[in-house]
Parts: sequence; C-alpha cells; structure tokens
Amino acid sequence: MGRWYNPFMIWLLRSPLHGMAGKGLMLISVTGCKSGKPYTTPINYVRANDRLMATSTRDRTWWRNLRGGAPVTLRLEGREVKGFGEVFVDEASVAEHLARYFGCAPQYARLFNVRLESDGKPNGEDVARAARERVFIEVQLPSA
Repeated sequence: MGRWYNPFMIWLLRSPLHGMAGKGLMLISVTGCKSGKPYTTPINYVRANDRLMATSTRDRTWWRNLRGGAPVTLRLEGREVKGFGEVFVDEASVAEHLARYFGCAPQYARLFNVRLESDGKPNGEDVARAARERVFIEVQLPSA
C-alpha cells in the first residue's frame, strides 16, 4: 500500500463516515515497547466470538509490540474498544491459526493464494507458504 493509504484509512475509520470502509476493517493501536509512543494501523479482521483474528506481513513492524501480549485499543465499527492482543510468529503456529482463519472466512483464502480443497478446507501446502510470509494477531475482547 502507498504512503497515503494508512493516514487516509485512519482518518476514515475515526470519522462518522467509518461505515464506508465496510465491515472487517478496524484500527489497532499499540504502545511501542521501547519508545512508549502509540502506533495505530488499519487492519482487516475476522471475528470469532470474543476474539478478533488478523494477519500482517512479516516486514511490517507495528506487530512486534504485541510479543508476549499487550493491551490494545481498537476502533471497531465506530466505537473505541479495549482488548488484549497477541502475535504468533513461528510458522507452525501461524499456519494453524491461518487454517482456522480461512475456516471462518473462506473468502479470504484467495487473497492469500490459498486454494480450498473440495471439502472446503484450505490446502495445507498453500497455508504453510502463507505462514512463511505472515504473522497472526489475535485480540481478546472484554467479556460483555
């Protein structure tokens, strides 16, 4: 994505026009481990009950602040929500989480070049390849 994308999406998701961005896109804010500065980035997510699942490419750096788990602030469907985020980086764990992610949202498999088998399950080799390129983020939402 170009340099313009993140600032524009941050503005849009914080504005009353946030619905134009569609469902499945949120802002996640984390505090830098070393700097103490807040970092906010737009990210796609899939909801699974009281958890949100997301991915990021390994070359991005914001997710490193979630190593070992950390509090996060989300801008989710026009509301600010607190949660607890974790990042999974080892390929086996990422592959396991991605398989669950595609099980909940098979429409995203194509975006990751992951084929779905005749039974609807993601192709294991494709998931393993995707896991080499991505990290997996899971955010626990507060109980209602």
